Amino acid sequence: MKKISILLSFLLIFKTCFCFCQIVDSTHLEIQKWSFHLQSTTIGQLKPAFGAKYTDTSFNSLSPNAERHGSQTATLFFGARLWQNATVFFNPEIAGGSGLSKALGLASASNGETYRVGDPSLTYATARLFAQQIFPLSEKKVYSDGDFNELKGYKPEKYIQLTVGKISLADFFDANEYAHDPRTQFSSWALFGNGAWDYPADVRGYTPSTIIEFISPTTELRGAISLLPLSANANDMNWRFWESQGLTLELTKHLKLNDKPWNLRFLVFNNTAGMGNYNEAIAEGAANKTMPDIISTRSIGRTKYGFGISTDWQVKENMGLFARTSWSDGHNETWAFTEIDRCLSSGVVLKGAAWNRKTHDAGLAFVLSGLSDEHKNYLKAGGIGFIIGDGNLNYAPELATELYYGMSFFKNIVKLTGFYQLFVNPAYNADRGPVNVFSLRLHIEK
Repeated sequence: MKKISILLSFLLIFKTCFCFCQIVDSTHLEIQKWSFHLQSTTIGQLKPAFGAKYTDTSFNSLSPNAERHGSQTATLFFGARLWQNATVFFNPEIAGGSGLSKALGLASASNGETYRVGDPSLTYATARLFAQQIFPLSEKKVYSDGDFNELKGYKPEKYIQLTVGKISLADFFDANEYAHDPRTQFSSWALFGNGAWDYPADVRGYTPSTIIEFISPTTELRGAISLLPLSANANDMNWRFWESQGLTLELTKHLKLNDKPWNLRFLVFNNTAGMGNYNEAIAEGAANKTMPDIISTRSIGRTKYGFGISTDWQVKENMGLFARTSWSDGHNETWAFTEIDRCLSSGVVLKGAAWNRKTHDAGLAFVLSGLSDEHKNYLKAGGIGFIIGDGNLNYAPELATELYYGMSFFKNIVKLTGFYQLFVNPAYNADRGPVNVFSLRLHIEK
C-alpha cells in the first residue's frame, strides 16, 4: 500500500500542476507551445508451480515454486517548443516492483514493465531528456495531433530530424503498430521489439543517443549512435564512445495491401563493447575444470551484430496482423537486452467494435526464440548469462504464447487488461516447464 500511495501522490502532484499554453490557427487547429502528459501502469502477476528436473538457486533459473509479484511505473511527459521546428522533452519516472524470479529464467520474460527494474522499491530516474530539431525538405505541411513527447502542430511533409539526448531506442526503431508498447499491448519482451536485437540501454531501457531521421509519407530512414553499459546489464554507461557504442540503422516503407496500411521495417545493428566470448569461456572452464565464466573473458573491441525485419498490416477495419524475425551472430555475450540470438514472432490484434465493444481489444501472439551454437554450448557447460542459465541445458527453442483482453474506460484514460501466457522450454531448457503465467494490468494515461 505504501508503494501505491507514493505512486498516486506522484501523479496527483503533477496533475494538480498541469496547465498548457496554446495558440490556434485560422483552421481552429491547436498549436501547442508546450504540453504535459502522464502515465501510470500497475501489473500483478501469478505463476503457479511447475515441474523441473533440477533447480539450483545459485544459477539464473526461473523458480519452480508458485510466485506472486507486481510492478508499478509512473511517468511524466513534458514538452516545449524552443524555436521554429525545435522542441525539448523531459520525462521523470518512478518505477518499482519485481518480475517473476527477479526477471530471470525466461528469454522472452513475461512482464515488459520490469525488464529494467532491479530494485523492488519505488525509485526515481530521468527516463528521457532530449532535444529535437527539424530541417524541412518540403514547403507542404501536415498537421500532427500530438502524443507523448510530440506537440500538436504542423510539420513539413518531408524533413530531416536530429535528436540528441537520453532516450529509449525502442521509441524510434521497430515501431510495430500492433506489438510495440508493453503498457498497452503485448507484454512479453520479444513481442514489443525484435528479440535478437541487443538494443543499447541501461538497466531501465534508456541511453544517451544521437539519432538522424529522414521522414516522408512513404519512406523513413533513421540511424543512431548510442552509448552502451560499462558492463553487461549495468546502469552506468561507457562514455568512451570511440571504444564502445551501439550503431542502429532502419529503413521503413509505408505501403498499401488490399487498400489497407501495410508497413515494412528493415533494421541492422552493430554493438561494440568489452564483451566476453562464449568459446573462450568454454575452453577456459575446461582447462581449469570449472564452470565457464563469461566475465573472465571480457575484452574491449568485441562486437555483436545482426538484423531484424518487422511488418504490420491492417487486414480489416477491426483486425491487424504483425510478424517479426531477427538474428544476431551470437559469438559474444548479450550486453544490454535479453539472451535471444534468433527470434520469430507473429500475432493478431482485434478491436472490440467487431463484437460491439468499441472500447475493448484482444490479441494473440506466438514467439519462437533460439540461441547460437556457441551460446547454447556455454549454457550446456554450466555457464550463466545475466538473464538465464540453469547449470545444465537440454536445449530446445523457447516458445512463448500470449493472449490478452483489454477494456478501456473514461474516454480511454483507464485501461484494464488481463493476460494468459504459456512458456514451453523456459530458458531453452526442455527439462523444465511448461510455465503458466496470469497477469492483470491497470494503465492510466492522460
